[in-house]
Amino acid sequence: MTPSPKPLAICLTALAVAALLTSCAHLPWVGPNFQKPDAPKADGYAPSPFPAETSSTTNTAGGEAQRFVSGKDIPFEWWKSFDCPQLNTLVEDALRKNYSITAAWAAVRQAQEFVYAQQGAYYPTLDADYNVTRQQIAGNVANTSSPGYQGNGTSILPLQSPNPPYTSEITWTMHVASLMVGYTPDIFGLNRRTVESLEAQKEMQRFALDAAYITLASTVVATGIQEASTRSQIDATEKIIAANTKALDILRSQRKLGYASDLDVDGQEAALEQAQQLLPPLQKQLEQTRDLIRALVDNLPGEDVEETFRLSSLHLPKDLPFSLPSTIIRQRPDVRAAEEQMRSANAQVGVAIANRLPLVSITGGLSATATTFSQLFNYGSGGWSLAGDISQPIFQGFTLLHRQRAANQALIQAAAEYRSTVISAYQNVADTLHALQSDADALKAAAASEHTAKHAFDLTTRQYQTGYANLLTLLGTEETYDQAVIATAQAQANRYADTAALFEALGGGWWNRADLAEKAPGTAQK
Repeated sequence: MTPSPKPLAICLTALAVAALLTSCAHLPWVGPNFQKPDAPKADGYAPSPFPAETSSTTNTAGGEAQRFVSGKDIPFEWWKSFDCPQLNTLVEDALRKNYSITAAWAAVRQAQEFVYAQQGAYYPTLDADYNVTRQQIAGNVANTSSPGYQGNGTSILPLQSPNPPYTSEITWTMHVASLMVGYTPDIFGLNRRTVESLEAQKEMQRFALDAAYITLASTVVATGIQEASTRSQIDATEKIIAANTKALDILRSQRKLGYASDLDVDGQEAALEQAQQLLPPLQKQLEQTRDLIRALVDNLPGEDVEETFRLSSLHLPKDLPFSLPSTIIRQRPDVRAAEEQMRSANAQVGVAIANRLPLVSITGGLSATATTFSQLFNYGSGGWSLAGDISQPIFQGFTLLHRQRAANQALIQAAAEYRSTVISAYQNVADTLHALQSDADALKAAAASEHTAKHAFDLTTRQYQTGYANLLTLLGTEETYDQAVIATAQAQANRYADTAALFEALGGGWWNRADLAEKAPGTAQK
């Protein structure tokens, strides 16, 4: 029951040849080898250097000076620098529960499986097949269509009927088993370039995952800051409405006594109505902000989030990272993804060239045929084959030529998009740095205005208490003060939000995420 050594040796020889060709790492790769683009020669984000720190004001929360520390590493959990436990909890919940992260992880794993699938073409294929057939042929063609004698001695011949030359029909069962080995050596690097392209696409998905983490964390932080600012504006607006309501009541009483005219009352009614118009948009904004917060942690609309935010619960980070332009291109996920897109397009040029070159394939097989299954492995039932094939495209309507030219243009496009992404990244950092300088100055001015309005309100309050100012004057200064409070709250929120935007613009510290093996943006990529 032992297979014949000759076909077995041939099959093993085919496998050995295939394995040898697989290991030939010195075979040439067609197409250009990818070179990482050089970092743009930029040493700053503006024609003149940015100040080392922002302006400051000491009479309001969030007015501290912020220092830009060159080379300071960015922690992945940068939001903790706002020293707000509610914010920390909300961001961690969002990163754990938000389905955008789940989807991004699935995209990375899918891209990795595509790489593994394509790498399978490096190895020989091995296929086994078993087929059983029950067949009958008519007696009048049995002499010419019968299988005859089998290699294992079985006779499948027509039987003579009682009235020659007629024969009876023939019925038999045929078992066929085969084992096929195939291999296509990657002589010109077609498969290697395809794998390279897929690996680059996998890296693109990984950087998209990093960007998803950064974007989600930044959105949560910005939403929390927005809620805190909106609550402060609502509180101040309600005080303005209350002050205008009191003033209107006073004027109406004075009109009855003849001390105020209808014009005075109408003017105050208009002022109250204008103040009341400010409240509904703020309330809508607050509710929509809360809706967004619930969505970010994947809660349904009816499932509220425990954490709420006030400006008093936030603290301004004082020491901010400042990365050089040459470092930004390694820290920004969008720039790294654009680089991998270039690598994929570069590999596709090699794929297009290799498709125009000869393709070699080797096929070997063993087979056995018998009328009973138990005879499949007897001597005389086996067969073998060994075939080599080489094909060369000669003319296909210039299809392959134009595909190669299209791949070249795709590489040019990817290079241009990479350059554009780098410029946009630099612009994003520059815009944020300018915003932080402006925010500090705006908050300083708003705080000074609020301080002046508060001083006037306190002075008017004392005058009212001693009889030197009437209630209408007091309510007017109170309204002015409340409006200054709104302006300060908006300036504080802008400063907090742009601080978070700087962390995002500098890359968000994705390289310090615990699940990454890569610990620094400068680490070489495969």
